[in-house]
Amino acid sequence: MNPLFKLVLKVMSSPKINMQEDYPWVRKLQHFFTGRPLRENYHILDREIYSADGTHHIPVRIFYPEKKKTNDVLLFFHGGGWVIGDIDTYTKPCINMADLTGRIVYSVDYRLAPEHPFPAGLEDCYRVAEILLDHLERTGLTNYSQITLIGDSAGGNLTAAVSLLLRDKGKTIPAKQILIYPVTYWDHTEQSPYRSVQTKGFDYGLTAKKVQDYMEMYQPDIEKRKSPYVSPLMAEDLTRQPKTLILTAENDPLRDEGEAYGEALRQAGNNVKTYRLNKSVHDFITYPKFTRQIKEAYQVINQFLDE
Repeated sequence: MNPLFKLVLKVMSSPKINMQEDYPWVRKLQHFFTGRPLRENYHILDREIYSADGTHHIPVRIFYPEKKKTNDVLLFFHGGGWVIGDIDTYTKPCINMADLTGRIVYSVDYRLAPEHPFPAGLEDCYRVAEILLDHLERTGLTNYSQITLIGDSAGGNLTAAVSLLLRDKGKTIPAKQILIYPVTYWDHTEQSPYRSVQTKGFDYGLTAKKVQDYMEMYQPDIEKRKSPYVSPLMAEDLTRQPKTLILTAENDPLRDEGEAYGEALRQAGNNVKTYRLNKSVHDFITYPKFTRQIKEAYQVINQFLDE
């Protein structure tokens, strides 16, 4: 790993950062460093979808690729531990996603914790997915492979949870889902059964403590944190899930639980592919498109989407 990059990760891993107290300024720093995309001629359409009870709207930003390859749509749920990140800080990654896949990307600006703890964010993501799938039904289309659910980190968790919720509510399930270094388990303390929490949870930017802080803000009740809609690995029934791609990073505390979820889906009879990016860390999907990690990740993603 590049020594300078490793030093930056070490600083980001500082135990002095307490996400439960410091999340407001972390949000401000994110917006400060996000900046404007280098390419100004991208196409973005902002749309608002109202919640099921009509109490609030859910912003959705639509990104169009430079060269459209197919009519398929990627419904994207961003990362950030359900606490940070939003539709603006993920504009560059979504532009890359649209351009590198040749597909339209719908990015959902779901409500964040701790102001809006579970199930608020999940309800927003589910609502948008439900409306898109219902639209296909109303227009007489039956090719649900046109919609792929995709998310990174907490967004990967929301992707898995939305797929489970669609099945449990008797709704149509998309043909595919892509989980990028997802959160799938409720415990990230030293009691975690996953080795990467202990071996990769201190010096690589995202620490095990940060993940635990995020979880506690998202769902303060430890018993409710074991719900399959918060911790998909706790689901007793993982049958009838979309064809799944799970991407993990070698130096990521979430690595082992993401791969364990892939194995659990496979044991339940689902079609699953798991791919680990070596010499990589959490959050690689937000890197510039010229980086090795992005090139490698999208080679795997496109192969999966084109199958």
